[in-house]
Amino acid sequence: MTLPTMFVPHGGGPCFFMDPMGGPPDPMWRPMQAYLAGLIASLPERPRAILMVSGHWEAPAVTVHVGARPRLLFDYYGFPEHTYRLRWDAPGAPVIARRAAALLQAAGHVVAEEDARGWDHGVFIPMMVADPDAAIPLVQMSLRADLDPAAHIAIGRALAPLRDERVLIVGSGMSFHNLRARGAQVTPVAAEWDEALAAAVTDADPARRAARVADWELLPHARFAHPEAEHLLPLMVALGAGGDGAATRDYRDVVMGWAVSAFRFG
Repeated sequence: MTLPTMFVPHGGGPCFFMDPMGGPPDPMWRPMQAYLAGLIASLPERPRAILMVSGHWEAPAVTVHVGARPRLLFDYYGFPEHTYRLRWDAPGAPVIARRAAALLQAAGHVVAEEDARGWDHGVFIPMMVADPDAAIPLVQMSLRADLDPAAHIAIGRALAPLRDERVLIVGSGMSFHNLRARGAQVTPVAAEWDEALAAAVTDADPARRAARVADWELLPHARFAHPEAEHLLPLMVALGAGGDGAATRDYRDVVMGWAVSAFRFG
């Protein structure tokens, strides 16, 4: 069975785990938490591994983590002390990582490997919700530091065969990521951006879809929504890997005045 590909929001810092007593997090984040908690069950088949691209890792060339037991990289700042003692002990997936590297190299991409970097919070925070038992092996892949949209769509296309090998390809970012823009006054602007983005991402024509999303800066309020593009680029990888299949908006909510969406391909 061919698995879909996904672009999911990973929230803000350790947002789902702010209560040291294990109680419910800030109510603002509960719908997103519920969406992520149902992610694996929503699939047509349980994946044997996950390949995840986070908005928190850029490298000169696309880089795959080939470590067997990655540590956690607590790359957020100013949060309660207990959030720096979180654990998520899923195994790495070196075989899948090298299979991904081979597919990318065969398509003409320059690829690097490393085994020392920890999983950043764009990986372990959403995955602690989606796979709390840490049972599914995971490999993280970096963005390319030039953040070229068309190149990342092409990277996704090269990875598409993994979908037939029970590997779930997930882009982890945020559809709106302007940390300086908060509150109700942002809501109408963020909503207009979100609707324009969703219209491009879910375009029924795959070629036109890819072209519209690659030209995301032409959408209304694009650089307000993303002063830097790193949290949007994982969407490009998921879209490319999704191929010609249907594209749907899986989730939408408003947090901190931002409309935030998730998408599923194929």
